[in-house]
Amino acid sequence: MDNQYNYYNPENSQNTYHNYGQPEHAGREKRDRKKMPKAVAVICLAVLFGVVSSATFLTSNILGSKILGLENTSSAKGEAKTATPVTDSLSKSTSVVTSDVSSIVESVMPSVVSITNLSVQQVQNFFGGIQQYEMQSAGTGIIISQTDEELLIVTNNHVIQSSETLTVTFSDESSAEAHVKGSNPEHDVAVIAVRKDEIPAETMKNIAVATLGDSTQLKVGEPAIAIGNALGYGQSVTTGVISALDRVTAAKNQSTGETVGQGIGMIQTDAAINQGNSGGALLNIKGEVIGINSEKLSGSTVEGMGYAIPISDVSDIIDTLMNQKTKYKVAEGSQGYLGITCFDVENAQRYHMPTGVYVYETVEGGPADRAGITKGNIITAVNGSGVDGKDALQKELTYYAVGETVTLTIQVPENNGEYTEKSVDVTLGELESAR
Repeated sequence: MDNQYNYYNPENSQNTYHNYGQPEHAGREKRDRKKMPKAVAVICLAVLFGVVSSATFLTSNILGSKILGLENTSSAKGEAKTATPVTDSLSKSTSVVTSDVSSIVESVMPSVVSITNLSVQQVQNFFGGIQQYEMQSAGTGIIISQTDEELLIVTNNHVIQSSETLTVTFSDESSAEAHVKGSNPEHDVAVIAVRKDEIPAETMKNIAVATLGDSTQLKVGEPAIAIGNALGYGQSVTTGVISALDRVTAAKNQSTGETVGQGIGMIQTDAAINQGNSGGALLNIKGEVIGINSEKLSGSTVEGMGYAIPISDVSDIIDTLMNQKTKYKVAEGSQGYLGITCFDVENAQRYHMPTGVYVYETVEGGPADRAGITKGNIITAVNGSGVDGKDALQKELTYYAVGETVTLTIQVPENNGEYTEKSVDVTLGELESAR
């Protein structure tokens, strides 16, 4: 028998007993029951209970399969198919519902990928020198669109941050290199791309584009399914419910650990979310993506508190990032130079300052100086991709060569303590000449 869970229905919570005996023989039946051994009576009751239980479980299986109406999808060769949502909702007329979500998972799994981030971290050693270490981390992504040349994948910004190399692994275990299109650290969202001509033809036939749902219509208590690369072991599935809505959290600067941004209303779920699930899909019972799994609370007194970014709250941001030009790293000797001394904005919220990179000094005659950037300006984005610290700024600049012009979004302080946002075009220079 398949594994099932029976859910309590308060509408049927009252116990009701029916007497199916015939009244005209009541006296005789009473005398007969007195002669019946207790062991026989127990056995008869057990058999009756078993028959009733078996009928109930069988009925629930039949009803559940008809109610869910789950189907597999197919697509033309060489094109990513679309994960088909389940259009029927769970019936309220039955007290037993099936917990089998295998058909939903089978449909959606081809649209979920594992992401491996290989980065280089600089650490100061005991003698004051700087050593570099390769670090590998795991995350998850969701295929949300495709162009003629690329597959587009949404994930968390912290999954791809500080990456030297990004590798995407599909449901059939084939892999391909990915490149960043754009990121938004404040909302912890990023979009990466994989070239189709670097994906095996057989893999392309099985890839699916996820169907996005409407997270504004969620209700507390409805089922939730989480898919992600938990602990880097590969895709796994957990189930639960929507525990709460609009739980306000805030993103963190991955370099400093500081809480940044004003926070957004998150979806809380008790579906298990672990390290590596970040960037994965939170689904409704229709198989639609309603959230991007992002974080969890952990501790000896905490259990079953995971959070996902509501997909409807970041859909416009995702569209903007998808339309950015895919970034490819420039050879180290050819990378452009901005010409500033800077540091991270610490305790930005406490001092009512924008989150970004504080310009402490500009090199006289350097690219930033010529563009009119001055001390006190705060850089918050490069060509539309947000930066929450100097490490993020440095990474963005690795995508642009000497002589290229980039648009910096800066916050300029006013006399009243407020900041005014401006866009400044900067033509990047060469490091040696700027010195």
